[in-house]
Amino acid sequence: MWKAGLMNCNRTVSEILPYIDGRLEKGRRADVEKHLMACASCQLRMREFRAVTELIDELPVIQPSAGFDIRVRACVAGEPRKQSWFPRLRLSPRVALVGSVLLVSTLWFGFYEHPRTPAFPWSDPQFADEQLMQDLPVLEDHDLLSNFEPLKELPLAPDERAEVREESANQQ
Repeated sequence: MWKAGLMNCNRTVSEILPYIDGRLEKGRRADVEKHLMACASCQLRMREFRAVTELIDELPVIQPSAGFDIRVRACVAGEPRKQSWFPRLRLSPRVALVGSVLLVSTLWFGFYEHPRTPAFPWSDPQFADEQLMQDLPVLEDHDLLSNFEPLKELPLAPDERAEVREESANQQ
């Protein structure tokens, strides 16, 4: 994208031919002229382009013969036509149906989020409370338990692990 006032040699070179032909709009023309006043290499390039265009303008205009157009059209008509690649891509309806079903199912299973159950009951407080309520009748009979050693093998919650480490560090 062109920005006013930010001309450099690369942009100036790309604007030289429209500048010489007078096709450059007023704002760009002023920027090119400003750059040309300050840059000797771009001035040289512009003079070279101007010299080439003057030489081309001096060449005589060649008029084609009366039968030239007819001969060119005959040559073009005699050339074999290249077939388009589009008809080769035509698929049978069955293949198109199977492909679209595969595409839709791939997208469905790729972007569908499966409901996640918490890996640990203590990671979701609501789930932990529900589990506690289901196990309440067992916990009410805790008087019957005399040996709590099997309960020590249960995994601890991350915050409970930190408390156990602190207690063991405090005892040492």
